[in-house]
Amino acid sequence: MSEQIKVVLTEDELPKQWYNLAADFAHPMPPPVDISGKPIGPEALARIFPMNLIEQEVSTERWIDIPDEIMGYLKIWRPTPLYRARRLEKALGTPAKIYYKNEGVSPAGSHKPNTAVAQAWYNKQFGIKKLTTETGAGQWGSALAFACSLVGGMECKVFMVRISFDQKPFRKMMMRTWGGDCVASPSMETEVGRRILAEDPNTPGSLGIAISEAIEECLRRDDTRYTLGSVLNHVMLHQTVIGQEAQNQMKKIGDYPDVVIGCAGGGSNFAGIAFPFINDRMHGADIRIIATEPQACPTLTRAEYRYDAGDVAMMTPLLPMHSLGHTFVAPPLHAGGLRYHGMAPMVSHAMNEGHIEASSIGQTECYEAAVLFARTEGFIPAPETSHAIAQTIREAKRATEEGKEKTILMNWSGHGLMDLKGYEAYLDGHLQDYPLPDELLQKSQVCMEGLPRP
Repeated sequence: MSEQIKVVLTEDELPKQWYNLAADFAHPMPPPVDISGKPIGPEALARIFPMNLIEQEVSTERWIDIPDEIMGYLKIWRPTPLYRARRLEKALGTPAKIYYKNEGVSPAGSHKPNTAVAQAWYNKQFGIKKLTTETGAGQWGSALAFACSLVGGMECKVFMVRISFDQKPFRKMMMRTWGGDCVASPSMETEVGRRILAEDPNTPGSLGIAISEAIEECLRRDDTRYTLGSVLNHVMLHQTVIGQEAQNQMKKIGDYPDVVIGCAGGGSNFAGIAFPFINDRMHGADIRIIATEPQACPTLTRAEYRYDAGDVAMMTPLLPMHSLGHTFVAPPLHAGGLRYHGMAPMVSHAMNEGHIEASSIGQTECYEAAVLFARTEGFIPAPETSHAIAQTIREAKRATEEGKEKTILMNWSGHGLMDLKGYEAYLDGHLQDYPLPDELLQKSQVCMEGLPRP
């Protein structure tokens, strides 16, 4: 009999609750504040988010029940399979065992629907008719359009970072197919967009700009709310089904990871795989947990821990996070979903508390890793996912050098079938690395001068 490749769970084994890491921090996270440094209350968020999600955002309850109707939506693609990357292991000649949680099996092709369906459902329960959002590579925008279609009766407006809008035309077609309206950001549809275009007509755009446009659009109608695919606490919460399933799957085969790895932009897929294992680590598990980001957008590895706004127009409350500065515009690297200027407050706090570590990798090494993965395991990864693969390969090579058999668990956060132009650029030799220059890093953080500090 051939060796086991994947570990599957039944629908009955789908997690029934979301795990909230905020309940287990030794030191509570600093609260969101206003420009004066005064902590804000839930009411300050009420015009942007529905109160049922705000309650999750500020919750310190360890476990939050998943409503039955959301469970029914999740069962369309969950539980997701856990794979043993035996062919990649063989190609690397490593004693390490490599596992990956395949989140690319969702209808939108990534982990993003885990929170998109939850947010759409909670908004609909609150009487909301339209949702606005931003998207980088288009995975979140696609997921939200899918979710609005699934729950029914919800309009969806997506502001897509211009460079990705141009690079990834099929993502916007996915959104249109599911009924979403997708426009390039910055756009002429908002005051923020018109101002940015007047200053720089050729700007590639940024997630910070797109967020400002989506919030401005949200504020035009009382029956409209804004949604976010990463960064905020309730988004991290919804993604923890990933890690909980992985814990159960590893238990089924009598194994446990020495290392857990996820790519990190805003923090959602990393939190999904990592937070349940951070809980294990807090209770004595000997495990390393690594967040991997682009060298061109090194939030955890090089940015200060500050209070900063989530968007360029500073419409959001100030959040405690590692941030490159809300005016930061990342270079047009192909991992569009990892271009955000700030890291999720919960991920940032976990880093500060010593529960996780971080690395940054150039995009050529990431694409090299992605191509090796595709040629051994078959699945073509998203450019974002390639960062986790590259770090996984580094850890596998370390195991070889040390002569140790280690178990590595990676979150394979999405497929790259809509991102093949990036692969074309890599295979044709047109991609270059872009370590963020110190002078640009310093310049981008000037916008945070005078803001409160945690």
